Amino acid sequence: MKKIIYILMATACFFSCDLDEEPLSKVSKEPVFNSEGGLELYANSFYNILPSASDAIRDAFKNDNMADYSAMKFVSNFLREGAYGPQQSDRWDSKKDDDNRDDWGKLRSINYFLENCISEELPEVIRNNYIGVARFFRAFFYFEKVKRFGDVPWIDKPLSVDDPALYASRDSRDLVMAKVLEDLDYAYEHITTDTDPACSTITKYAVLAFKSRVCLFEGTFRKYHTSYNLNASADTWIKEAADAAGKVMNESGYSIYTGAGESMSYRELFINQKPLDTEIILASVCDPSLSVYNDANWWWTSSTYGSRISLIRTFVNTYLMLDGTPFTDKTGYKTMALSEEMIGRDRRLEQTVRTNNYQRVDGGTHIAAPPLFSYTYTGYQPIKFCLDDMYYDSGANNINSVPLIRYAEVLLNYAEARAELGIFTDADWQNTVGILRKRAGITGGLDAKPTRIDPYLQASYFPEISDPALLEIRRERGVELVFEGLRFFDLIRWRKGNLMEMPWNGFYVPALDVPMDLNADGIMDVCFTYEEDVKNPAAGVTYINVAPIKGGVVNPQRLSENTKGELTWLTNIEKKWQEKNYLYPIPESALLMNPNLGQNPGW
Repeated sequence: MKKIIYILMATACFFSCDLDEEPLSKVSKEPVFNSEGGLELYANSFYNILPSASDAIRDAFKNDNMADYSAMKFVSNFLREGAYGPQQSDRWDSKKDDDNRDDWGKLRSINYFLENCISEELPEVIRNNYIGVARFFRAFFYFEKVKRFGDVPWIDKPLSVDDPALYASRDSRDLVMAKVLEDLDYAYEHITTDTDPACSTITKYAVLAFKSRVCLFEGTFRKYHTSYNLNASADTWIKEAADAAGKVMNESGYSIYTGAGESMSYRELFINQKPLDTEIILASVCDPSLSVYNDANWWWTSSTYGSRISLIRTFVNTYLMLDGTPFTDKTGYKTMALSEEMIGRDRRLEQTVRTNNYQRVDGGTHIAAPPLFSYTYTGYQPIKFCLDDMYYDSGANNINSVPLIRYAEVLLNYAEARAELGIFTDADWQNTVGILRKRAGITGGLDAKPTRIDPYLQASYFPEISDPALLEIRRERGVELVFEGLRFFDLIRWRKGNLMEMPWNGFYVPALDVPMDLNADGIMDVCFTYEEDVKNPAAGVTYINVAPIKGGVVNPQRLSENTKGELTWLTNIEKKWQEKNYLYPIPESALLMNPNLGQNPGW
């Protein structure tokens, strides 16, 4: 990682000028393209396209703030009718992106490299290795564009300022994604590095893992979005996903990390300074010795800086019991107290949100830490990326690295692809979902794919799915990859945008004016009331006003049955999903520069 950071610093200086321009010092491109060191220097500049650790947290937020499982302090304009349009759209170019990762200038830099990496002074295998890295990043760049905007211009050469191609129309999704697949296949065949213990460089198996993500997205998008008339090729893409994931499983040596036991292994993937390279394939690495930090704690614990994002109860209900049975099969689950509903559940739940045993560290002292209503609206407060020491809560102090691609996702890509193709077996189940659930402490149902439909999961999420295995794979994907920024685009490819209209609900409150112990430590934590000014408040108890009208306006925080029921948040604001939302609008700024781009339907 240190090597990459030093190289990037040098690269940023060197490539601030166009290599076609020769200043008085007569610097030319030959020293770069005639040496392996020069190729490495240039190729490492492409890593700026990947998110930093803080950006990865932001990306997860930007996607998951609209996902079906998230409640936060505001309803995204994208889900409010008439509140979002081409004027607000971003991620097309650098105009509204502080980090410029979406700038088309990044693509020009890649294409310039590809055009000039032709020196016969270097062995072909060396040149092809770096060409493979460049083509991976071109595929990465274009995949991000296509999944957001659909048709985009395919550009495979560096354009001059007067090139007519700058004002060309968009190319078809079919053409662009075929080119993406070609780039990924080339990268896999020619990149020479298999694995990287630092998890910070693109390797052959990072390419394959990413390819499984890309092909699964594209295949299922084509399958479920039949209006594009691309469904005839859906299975071809899905098979590519299965094949790529299968190669990673059979050849790479990656495995699911279990070194900290079922009570910590999952969470350690997200709080370790050094990426756990048994499972993590690619990460954004933090390094205090180089002053490289992230602000995950600040983002996920602050009532003002972050988004105050929490899980909703409808999703939390999908976490299984440790014996492998659905939580929603339990009698009385709808009215269970928060501390009660957390008992005997999939261990990933207690490693994702604050539950009964969660503690924080304050000045070296471990203290019980129930959900804080200065942060959470639902009671299901995230801890997945947060370090327990409160020292990290203010500012960019975090030292934990952030996974970008995990082997767990590869297993789920393989399972889903095989299920979509109708060839999913008991052995597939054991080697994918079974392994993940075993790490989570689940003991039942690990050896054979399920034959029973969970009525809650089907009715609440996927009534159109009749295959029990596929239904459970989708459950598993949600639980395993929660808050990693993939859920929004999972819903996009499944054509399940309607799930983002789901009400934001929290834990069950049995009565007003009765203090509640949220983490079963014998200390009362919160009390829900209609009183504006609580008289004689109990020490240490947070009072939350849930009166239907508060201060003369509709109260955004209420109970579902007025004086009891589930907490609700912002149910007074309608969330509306429309067919046009499956693609973002082309930004107005881009259309002003090139009207030939055209606008996406409905925008």
